[in-house]
Amino acid sequence: MKIQGSSFPSIEQLQDQYLKTGRSRDGAPAPGGISFQDILSKKTDGMEESLEVRFSKHAANRLTDRNIELTEEQVERLNLGAAKASEKGIKESLVMVDSLAFIVSVPNQTVITAMDQAEADENVFTNIDGAVII
Repeated sequence: MKIQGSSFPSIEQLQDQYLKTGRSRDGAPAPGGISFQDILSKKTDGMEESLEVRFSKHAANRLTDRNIELTEEQVERLNLGAAKASEKGIKESLVMVDSLAFIVSVPNQTVITAMDQAEADENVFTNIDGAVII
């Protein structure tokens, strides 16, 4: 069945009307709208700036419980280890800095847990797919 001269709106028109997508008929951003490329660029630029690892609540508690205090130099080396793990495609990494062991979620740039060598039970680490010794 072919309807000519239909007064029914198109899907795109309804989408613009109800979802306020801010897109023109050709799919380009409307004036004042933000394109996907702009959003992607902002996110990737922000990722380059945040090369520093952060500590999960669990890891921060472990550092406190185990009286581990990190120097600025050790934190820089930990960041370097996480960056090297990222370059190699490691997802969950053991990063050794001096006698300290850190399990790092590389994609999230987050230290999951931390311990010193005396606390590492039998020196066995599980659920990692790579290790970096700095």
